[in-house]
Amino acid sequence: MKIAVIDGMGGSIGHQLVLELRRNLPEDTEIIALGANAIATGNMMKARANRGATGENAVRVCIGEADVIMGSLSILIPNSMMGELTPGMAEAIASARGRKILLPLTNPRIDIMGT
Repeated sequence: MKIAVIDGMGGSIGHQLVLELRRNLPEDTEIIALGANAIATGNMMKARANRGATGENAVRVCIGEADVIMGSLSILIPNSMMGELTPGMAEAIASARGRKILLPLTNPRIDIMGT
């Protein structure tokens, strides 16, 4: 199974996700760290992601490999994460075939009903 973890800003959410995935899943699970910036990617790599890449093109190219896509709900919102998550990234993630497992964390002006 291939899991893509996507994060931006400082990468702390992605770092924590990768740590927990590593603790709880078989060692042969491939975790791909996709960062909106190099710091986020680096922090996910420190948590033992197998591979990492940064930026819009990396997301567009690699997201199709993932069976599961994880991150905050913000990864589906164009221009979120203070503009780091581009409309192209959001479109590629939303259109990807992989199952999306998202944390209900978003921009300050978006509320999620039922949470």
